[in-house]
Amino acid sequence: MNNNQIKLSFPVKEQTILVRDAIKQFGISKKALTSIKFEGGKILVNEEEKTVRHLLQFGDVVTIIFPLEKKSEGLIAEKGMFPILFEDDHLLIISKEAGLSTIPSREHPNGTVANLIAGYLEEQGLSATVHIATRLDKDTSGIICIAKHRHAHHLLSEMQKSGELHRTYEAIVHGHVEANMFSINAPIGRRNGSIIERFVSAEGKDARTSVQVIRRFSMNGEALTHVRLKLHTGRTHQIRVHMQAVGYPLIGDDLYEGSRVLINRQALHAKELELEHPFTKEMIHIIAPYPDDMNDLLCE
Repeated sequence: MNNNQIKLSFPVKEQTILVRDAIKQFGISKKALTSIKFEGGKILVNEEEKTVRHLLQFGDVVTIIFPLEKKSEGLIAEKGMFPILFEDDHLLIISKEAGLSTIPSREHPNGTVANLIAGYLEEQGLSATVHIATRLDKDTSGIICIAKHRHAHHLLSEMQKSGELHRTYEAIVHGHVEANMFSINAPIGRRNGSIIERFVSAEGKDARTSVQVIRRFSMNGEALTHVRLKLHTGRTHQIRVHMQAVGYPLIGDDLYEGSRVLINRQALHAKELELEHPFTKEMIHIIAPYPDDMNDLLCE
């Protein structure tokens, strides 16, 4: 076994069960099982290698050794600094600055979070694909959660689907929001003729956002509101589109009717992340400090 291979062990709590059924209960996907069988992984029962057809007994210990991952093809590894908010063998949670894209594109193959993470993993001697579980728009600051291996990524994706991964954002919007707390349930689709812009559309995908007012204030004679937002779905530009739709666009968000007089990007920050660690089962609650541009507005 290579020291960089991920190794997980599970006690068997059934009286009798096949290895393949136990592995399914452990949350390991069919794709991962295929890679374990054919790409250099192993299945051990009480430290002896077995097949998926082996019959387990209560108290047996199943150990899964995942194959080494290949580095992301075409992804340029770059060195750079970023605030690390949490890290262990499975997860890396960082704070992203505004103006930094999460993943590269054909036109911009470097200078992104993914490039920096690839460089960071390389420095640690880890052979792994970059698995970004929670993405942010280029001009949104705050928390990004990265899985250090494909199984962790699979479990985080399942947690997102079931609503067990809780993300809280904060924003500054135009106007004094009337209700102290409300929900927006409005489907979002891509605007015709644009590869970027979204809008509320009956033909769009389900999108739900909860909004809570933190503070109403004014600056330079303009009414503003500091709001807390929780995502119940993960559509592109969801918060920006929903707040525009209810008449309170984010300041700085000129794509969705916001003014850039007070800030030169959408005033949106991924402030908190809460989840049960998929392996240790400990509760993790991460808070990312405001960046300077939003902090200057909120402390006025």
